[in-house]
Amino acid sequence: MHRCLLVLCAVVLLFVKEAQAHEAGAGWSSARPDGHAPIGVMGDHSHKAGDWMASYRLGVMSMGGNQTGTASESVDEVLADYPVAPTGMTTFMNMFGVMFAPNSRITLSAMLPYTIKDMDHLTRMDQAFTTKTDGIGDVSLTALIVLKRWGRQQVHLNLGISAPTGSVTETGDTPAGPDTPLPYPMQLGSGTWDLLPGVTYLGQTDWWSWGGQATGIVRLGENDQDYRLGNAFNTTAWGARRISHAISTSLRLALASWGNIHGADPSLNPAMVPTADPDLRGGTRLSIGLGVNLLGTGGFVKGQRLAAEFLVPVYQDLDGPQLKTDWVLIGGWQYAW
Repeated sequence: MHRCLLVLCAVVLLFVKEAQAHEAGAGWSSARPDGHAPIGVMGDHSHKAGDWMASYRLGVMSMGGNQTGTASESVDEVLADYPVAPTGMTTFMNMFGVMFAPNSRITLSAMLPYTIKDMDHLTRMDQAFTTKTDGIGDVSLTALIVLKRWGRQQVHLNLGISAPTGSVTETGDTPAGPDTPLPYPMQLGSGTWDLLPGVTYLGQTDWWSWGGQATGIVRLGENDQDYRLGNAFNTTAWGARRISHAISTSLRLALASWGNIHGADPSLNPAMVPTADPDLRGGTRLSIGLGVNLLGTGGFVKGQRLAAEFLVPVYQDLDGPQLKTDWVLIGGWQYAW
C-alpha cells in the first residue's frame, strides 16, 4: 500500500510541473468532461458566480465473505464464535444534490441520500435469512471555499456538517423474532451531528486533468442509542485524460480509514453476531477505480453530464470478523446552468 501511495505522489508531482509549464491558458475550468472529478468524488469542483447544478448519483456496493485483519474467515470459522454469521450485503445509495455559487469564491452544496440495504445471514442451525432497511440518510450541507487559483490549478476548502436525519432505530424480522433491533451496519444514519472537513486540489492542461482530496468525518457527541460511530478519514487522488470535447476517462486511488464505535446500543447483543459488536467496525481500505465522464455540448443536452466509475479494493485491513467489500459501482447525472 505504501508503494502505491509513493507512486501516486510522484505522478501528481509530474502533473503539477506540467501544469506550471502550461499556465498561459484561461485557467482551471469545470466546463470540460474532465472538469469534474470521477463521479465517486464529492465536493470536487467549484462553480462560477450565479451558477447552479443539480445532480443524482446511484452507488451500488457489494460485500461478501468475512475478514479479520487481512485474512479471510470462512462462515464456519465465524459460526464457531457466534450463533449468527453475516455472509453478504448489498447497499444501494441514491444521492440527490444541488449546488449554487453566490460568488466566484464560494460554492454551496446540499446532499440528500436515500439508502437501501440487504444483508444475508446464516445461523448455526443452517438457517438462512435476510434483513432489509431503506430510508433517508443523513443530510449534509457543505461550503466549498476557494483558497487560491494560479494558472490552471486551484485549491479549495470543504467545510460541511451532517445532520442526524437518518434512522438509528431500524428493526427487522430475524430468527429471534419480528421487529428485532438490527445491528449497526443496517442503520441508515449516524444519529449525531458530524463535521465534514476537507481540502481539494485541482489541476489541468489542455488534455489532462488531475486532483487530490482529503476529507474527514468527525462525530459530535453520542446519539439517542448511547453510541457514536467512529471518526473517518478519506484521501483520494486521480488523473483524467480528455479524449474529446465530450468524453474523458479517469484512473483513481482511494484510501479510506474508519474507527470502531464508541459506546454501544443497549438493545444489541454483541455475542450474537459480529455486526452487533462495536469493537469490530473499524478498518482500512485501498481501492482503485476506473471512470468515464460524458459532457453534453449542444442542444438540449448542453450542460448535462453522465458519468460512471467502477472501484475494486486492492487492500483491506478490517477489525473483524467483518464483511469485506468486493466492488463498488457509481453512476450519475449532473446538470449545470
